Amino acid sequence: MDTSSTPRPRRMPPELREKAIREAAIGLARESGIAGLTVRTIATRAGVTPALVAHYRPSMDAFVAEVFGAIVAAEREEVVTQSSAAQGVRARIAGIVQTLLDGDRDDVTLVWVQAWAAGARNEELAARVRHEMDRWQHDLEQIVADGVASGEIADELADGAAWLLLAMVDGMNAHSLVKWAPDDRAGLARRALAAVLG
Repeated sequence: MDTSSTPRPRRMPPELREKAIREAAIGLARESGIAGLTVRTIATRAGVTPALVAHYRPSMDAFVAEVFGAIVAAEREEVVTQSSAAQGVRARIAGIVQTLLDGDRDDVTLVWVQAWAAGARNEELAARVRHEMDRWQHDLEQIVADGVASGEIADELADGAAWLLLAMVDGMNAHSLVKWAPDDRAGLARRALAAVLG
C-alpha cells in the first residue's frame, strides 16, 4: 500500500509544546495540588512522553516552583486588582479578606499548604514561596499605608497589620482543608479585621 500521500501529523513547534507541558502541570496542580506533580503525571496529562517533559523541564524541583509561582501570582494579581474597585481602603482590605476566605479558592490553598511543606526539601520551591509571600506582604502593606495616608487607619495600628491579616487568612484557609474552620470564615475574618484595624 502506498502511504506516501498520507499526511503525517504535524509536529508541534517547541514553544507550543513547552506551553502545553506547563499548562498541563498547572492544571494538575489546581486539581490536586503540587504533591502529585511528576514527570510521568505531567506527561500523561499533556499527551507526551516523559522524556519530552524531562527535555523541556530537566529539573522537577525548579518546575514545581515555577508552577506554584504561576498559580499563586495569578491569584494575587486577580484579588488585588479586583479589590481596587472598592470605595475606601477598609472596604478594599475587607474585600480581599472576604474573597480569600469565601471557600472558592481551596485549590490554591492546597497548593500553598503543600508548597510550605515541600519547600523544606526543595530550596527552589522554598525561595519561590518566600518571594510570593513577600509580594502579598508588600501589596497589603501598601494598601494599609494608603489607609494611613487617607486617615482611614490610625498610624499606630498599621505596624504589623499586613502580617496579622496574612496569618489569619492562611491559618483559616489551611484549617478549612481538613474541615476545621468556622462555617462563616469570612464573618469571623471581618470581626478580626475590625480588631486589627481599629
